[in-house]
Amino acid sequence: MNKKLMAAAVAGVLVAPAAFAQSSNVQLYGRINGGLSYYKADGAAGCTVTDCANREGRLRVFDNSSRVGIRGTEDLGNGLKAIFQVETGVNIDNGNNFGQGGQTNGSTGFWGSRTTYGGLQAGWGRLTYGRQNIYWVNGVNAPFAGAWINSEIPWTNGTNLGRVSNGGIITARVSNTIQYTSPTWAGNNFTISWAPTSEAVQDQTVAGVTSDTNGSIWGATWRGTFGPIYAQLDYAQPSLGTVGGFQKKGQLYKAGLGWGYMPGARVSVIWVRTQNNSPTGLNTAPGTAGTKVKKDGYTINWYQTFGNIQAMAQYGWTGDLKNCAAADNVICSSSSSKAWMVGGRYLLSKRTWLYLSYMQVTNKDGDFIDFTGAAQTSVGPGGTTPYGADPQMIALGFFHHF
Repeated sequence: MNKKLMAAAVAGVLVAPAAFAQSSNVQLYGRINGGLSYYKADGAAGCTVTDCANREGRLRVFDNSSRVGIRGTEDLGNGLKAIFQVETGVNIDNGNNFGQGGQTNGSTGFWGSRTTYGGLQAGWGRLTYGRQNIYWVNGVNAPFAGAWINSEIPWTNGTNLGRVSNGGIITARVSNTIQYTSPTWAGNNFTISWAPTSEAVQDQTVAGVTSDTNGSIWGATWRGTFGPIYAQLDYAQPSLGTVGGFQKKGQLYKAGLGWGYMPGARVSVIWVRTQNNSPTGLNTAPGTAGTKVKKDGYTINWYQTFGNIQAMAQYGWTGDLKNCAAADNVICSSSSSKAWMVGGRYLLSKRTWLYLSYMQVTNKDGDFIDFTGAAQTSVGPGGTTPYGADPQMIALGFFHHF
């Protein structure tokens, strides 16, 4: 009798969580993306045999944006739902939160490091709070980096334009973000995002000046689907804290237009601009005249599917830095870049594939734009920045959704 009661109790413990999960509609999901790559960045300006900022070639086992997540909904009645997602980046190559050059990868290494939120959803749209995307996602116009292969032209998503990026003026996910996404009307919807000064440093003293730091960010995205045409506009305005009482700020702009000319095929053009009043590595101190510099970038994207093989390519370029102070004219007049990427996927199933890619950035002497997404660069923290060097990367990878 006791054995029967014990068996019934154990069964109840095992069944209750399953029933709860079913009523809450909880889903476990994730992806694995990694493989073998070769990286180098040579051709740096002023490089000599004894004093060289080039990064020699190295063979690497890599990971890009592997993750595990839990998401779910609960029907609250009258069309209202509670929604949540907790997504965590995992480095399957090393098990920690460091990238290929020993730099910290902020999207891995701790619980909820990727897109994580809770909120409500109904016919009026969706309202969420947490760690969420602002500005950088391009949708179907450029789904390469992380979602299909190992990387892409660095300025495709607008977050890496060299000196004006200022060490990540705004990166993939922003913590402490409140976000509203509208329902879709005739193929149109929009998202408004705001991150207040939740974790900014207060009473910061720099160069003898004490001030509170404004670390707020807000952004807006509009998306439109019109048959085979997909268009997207993005804007973000981050505050970057203070230097000696001077408030650092930036403005980011992005516009993309793509044409899906047949199933599994698309061509698109993306324009990005970063404007920043505290650029990296220029002679003029932040806050003085002429330091609100800007830089534009352009990318042409293409992919097409042939059976279980998908080919893809990109070509892009940036202009020189503009609005520089006179002391920086020599640097700014030689700060443009060009880049290209070719790659392909061999689809083993809808969720699993192998891929091969090659990409290169050619930088002029006044700037260095690198493959920094998911910490793919081999240029580690500290040391000499290899301005004028030309990063190259070839990768053979394995990708699996679950």
